[in-house]
Amino acid sequence: MSETLLETIDNPDDLKRFRESELEQIAQELRAFIIEIVAAKEGHLGASLGVVELTIALHYVFNTPDDQLVWDVGHQAYGHKILTGRRDVFHTNRDLGGISGFPKRSESEYDTFGTGHSSTSISAALGMAMASALKSEDRKHIAVVGDASIASGMAFEALNHAGVSGADLLVILNDNAIGIDPSVGALKYYLTKTKSGKETGNDNIFESLNFDYSGPIDGHDLPLLLSELKRQKSLKGPRLLHVRTVKGKGLKQAEIDQVRYHAPGKFDKITGEIQASDSSKLPPKFQDVFGHTIVELAQENEKIVGITPAMPTGSSMKMMMEALPDRAFDVGIAEQHAVTLAAGMATQGLVPFCNVYSTFLQRAYDQIIHDVALQKLPVIFCLDRAGLVGKDGATHHGIFDLAYLNCIPDMIIAAPMDAVEMRNMMFTASQGLELPIAIRYPRGRGKIVNWKQPFKKLEIGSSRLLRKGEKIAVISIGPVGTMIEELLDQENLACTHLDMRFLKPIDQKAIESIFENHEHVITIEDGTTIGGLGSVICDLAAGFNKAFAKAETVKIHKLGIPDQFIEHGPTADLYKIAGIDRESVLKLIDRLL
Repeated sequence: MSETLLETIDNPDDLKRFRESELEQIAQELRAFIIEIVAAKEGHLGASLGVVELTIALHYVFNTPDDQLVWDVGHQAYGHKILTGRRDVFHTNRDLGGISGFPKRSESEYDTFGTGHSSTSISAALGMAMASALKSEDRKHIAVVGDASIASGMAFEALNHAGVSGADLLVILNDNAIGIDPSVGALKYYLTKTKSGKETGNDNIFESLNFDYSGPIDGHDLPLLLSELKRQKSLKGPRLLHVRTVKGKGLKQAEIDQVRYHAPGKFDKITGEIQASDSSKLPPKFQDVFGHTIVELAQENEKIVGITPAMPTGSSMKMMMEALPDRAFDVGIAEQHAVTLAAGMATQGLVPFCNVYSTFLQRAYDQIIHDVALQKLPVIFCLDRAGLVGKDGATHHGIFDLAYLNCIPDMIIAAPMDAVEMRNMMFTASQGLELPIAIRYPRGRGKIVNWKQPFKKLEIGSSRLLRKGEKIAVISIGPVGTMIEELLDQENLACTHLDMRFLKPIDQKAIESIFENHEHVITIEDGTTIGGLGSVICDLAAGFNKAFAKAETVKIHKLGIPDQFIEHGPTADLYKIAGIDRESVLKLIDRLL
C-alpha cells in the first residue's frame, strides 16, 4: 500500500516541502486521520475538523515554533498536534500516559501555551509578543480564537490592551457561530452582520479597538488562506483576521449536528453514525438529575431562574431553557458575569440557580467572594463536573472547589452522595436561604435508578450516619460515599460510616461522637486533602484534644487528591493514582483492623 502524504510529515518543515497544490490532498488525509482515530478512541471532533485548512496554512506559512502559535482551548488543536510530531502517538490521545487532549507546554515545543479553558490565547500571545519586543527578537505571534471565546471578558481585556500596545500580534477569529453550544450574545449578531456584508468599515468594532481588520474570508479555501497569511506575515502591529469555518467540516453528521459532534463518543468512521446505547434502564447522569429537578422546582416556584455560562447542553440547563425560556439564560463564556448577574437577581428576591462546571467557577473567584458571599446573597451554585473528570485531565478536574469555597465566610457547601440527596439539596436551597450555597456533584451516572422521589427538606449542616461499627469510622463527602457503602457491604466490615453531606457548616456534634467512640478515623473525598474535608476534621480534632482525653488517641487518615496536578486518563485509573479507589480503601481498613 502506498504511503500517504500525511505519513511523510513529522514536523512543519516536512509540510513545507510540498507544493501548495498538494496541500488540498494533505487536508483530506488529515481530516480522515482525525475522524478515524476519534471514531475509535473518542475525544473532541467537530472543532478540529473545522480548522484543518487553517492549521495547514498556518504551519506552512509561518516558521513555527519560532513563530509562536497559541490555540484557544485545545478542542481545535488535533490537526496541529498531528502535524507537529505526534501523528504516530495520536491514538494515545487522552489515554493514561498518552498525549493530552489539549495543548500542553511540557508535551511539545510547538505547544507554546497550555489552553484547556477558553479565552486565554490573546492575553498569552500578547505577552509573548511584548516579551519578544523587549528582547529585540524578530518573530511572529498568532492567537487562534473562536467566536464564542472572543466574547469572553478576558478576551476583550486583551483586545483592549493589544490595540494600544503596538505589539506584533495576529489574532485569527475562527468564526463558526458555535462553541460547544451555539454562540450567544450581541457580538454574535455583530459577526453575523459582518459576514453578510451589511456592516460598513466605519462601524467595525475591531478597527475601533485599533486593530488592522481583514476579512471575513473562507477558512476552507486553502489558496486564499495561504495568500492572506503570507500578507499578514509581512505586516506589523495588532491585526485581526476574520475567518469563516464550518465546525465538523468533512463529516456530514458533524456539520448538521454540531452540538452532539463536538465530542460525540465512539462513532462509525464511514457513516458518522454514533454508536447506539440503551440507557433507559440505567441511573441518570447527575447533570440530568439537575436538569429535570430545576424544571420541576421552577414550575412550582416562579421566582426560580437558571443561569449558565455557555454550557446549556453539558449542564442540562437546556431542559429549563426549553421548558421555561423566559427564566433560563445562557450568558456565553462569561463566568464572572454569570455569578454577579445571579447576585443582582438575588437582590431582587429571585432564586438564582447558577450552574457552572466546578473547574470553570475558578474563573469567577472574586465575584463569589465580593459580589455574593460578602453581601450574604442566597445564590445557589450548582457545580457540575466536581471531582476527577477523567480524560479531559488537569485543566478540567473539579478537585479544588471544596478547598477554595471552604475558606470563604458565609458559604454553605454541600455535596450529595446520590441523586436523591441532590434533589433534596436543590429543593432545600430553593425554599429560601439567608446565605449562598454551593452544591457540587460529579460527571457521569449515579447508582440509583428510582431517583425521582418526593422532595424532603434537609437541615443545613446535617450529616447522615449510614452504619455503626467499632474501632474504625469512615467519614465521606459526596458520591465517593456510595463506593464506601458498597465496600463495607461486600466485605462485611464492621465500620462506622458517616456521610457528611455538608462541609460547611459541618456537623460538629456527629464528628465529636465519632472521635469519642473510635480508634481510627478515615476521611475520604474527591477533592484536595489540603483545605477540604480532611483538613476540617484535623482542625476539629485539635479542638477535641483539649475537650476530652479520648480524642488524643484517635488516629486520622486523610484520603483525597494529593498535593499535585492529576493528569488525564480513565477516571478509575485516576482514582487509583489518588489512592481513593476501592482497593486502596480496603487495604487501609484491613491494615487498621
